Amino acid sequence: MRVLLIISGGIAAYKSLELIRGLRRHGAQVRPILTKGGAQFVTPLSVSALAQEKVYDDLFSLTDESEIGHIRLARETDLVVVAPATADILAKMANGIADDLATTALLATDRPILVAPAMNSRMWAQASTMRNMELLKANGVMTVGPAHGELAEGEIGIGRMAEPADILAAIEAALGGPLIGVRALVTSGPTHEPIDPVRYIANRSSGKQGHAIAGACARLGAAVTLVSGPSNEADPPGVETVHVETARDMLDACLQALPVDVAICAAAVSDWRPAEAETQKIKKGRRTNATSPNLELVENPDILATLGARENDRPRLVIGFAAETDDVVAYAAAKLASKGCDWILANDVSPHTGTFGGDDNKVHLISRTADAPRIEEWPEASKVEVAARLAERIAETLGSAA
Repeated sequence: MRVLLIISGGIAAYKSLELIRGLRRHGAQVRPILTKGGAQFVTPLSVSALAQEKVYDDLFSLTDESEIGHIRLARETDLVVVAPATADILAKMANGIADDLATTALLATDRPILVAPAMNSRMWAQASTMRNMELLKANGVMTVGPAHGELAEGEIGIGRMAEPADILAAIEAALGGPLIGVRALVTSGPTHEPIDPVRYIANRSSGKQGHAIAGACARLGAAVTLVSGPSNEADPPGVETVHVETARDMLDACLQALPVDVAICAAAVSDWRPAEAETQKIKKGRRTNATSPNLELVENPDILATLGARENDRPRLVIGFAAETDDVVAYAAAKLASKGCDWILANDVSPHTGTFGGDDNKVHLISRTADAPRIEEWPEASKVEVAARLAERIAETLGSAA
């Protein structure tokens, strides 16, 4: 793939160096345009060394114009990426201003454009910036970020440029991948089942694994709907995220997302909920002999089994997770049979493993076969790596079944 990378003048320009490195690792050809502002933060030498290409920076360079020209720069590419995209360059793009090589190339290109905005949070929130972004989106310009976090001025807010890994994911989605044309449904995180307006039943799931799977599928080109219970994880870029609270909310959102090609139920759904949630906070008794309230529980709907049993719109591939603390593989194999799914990923969530809330995971992939279930033991890896491996396996399976 060929990428024309425009680096404009913001402190986040230093991240463009890591972005170039990532693109090169993925086998991309990167032609860089460095604006005068961008050159205040990164040097042409460092950009050129990483891209292994000449850095273009002057619209009126007789040599560059005779050798390649801004029109060829704009069109001899598969994708134009602006990272960082400052408020200034976004305004020029939205209003058709071409006063340097970067903006001239942007005006001249007929290729897809992806921007990664980066600026102070108040600049991002300005009505003029929001208006420019709406114009750009209406013109088909794709965006990734900005993210919430620490800004250059020491403030905290929205305006931080997306991380290079997230921009790479957006680039891969824009250029296509083995899951292009595939619709994926992923559930993630815990559910909260209210006892009263203050208290609820929940579990220790962080949502890290489910969110990583949604992002990995999107990076391979899938159109992903992520149904997430309460989680502190950021919504993955390039993914449609639906936020829910209870198991019943999650089931409704999953059914609304159908039809899909693959459903991956990574959420740790609460098995039970209170039969009746109180409308007011339950008070402790004032007398020493006051009895504790009785909590009657009823079963929640089984989302994995419901999806596996669908008739007209059952996903081609239904994948579940089995979070166990003992006899992990045996319980997961039994779950594979009882839930009507095609694959189960079994993982040990005993307290000593640190799986719940942690960054790493060790899973067994158990798949349905004509005879006995097939069991694969995957090595311990980060949840991001587990997600990438699972997404690649899904691509191989759905591709061979097409």
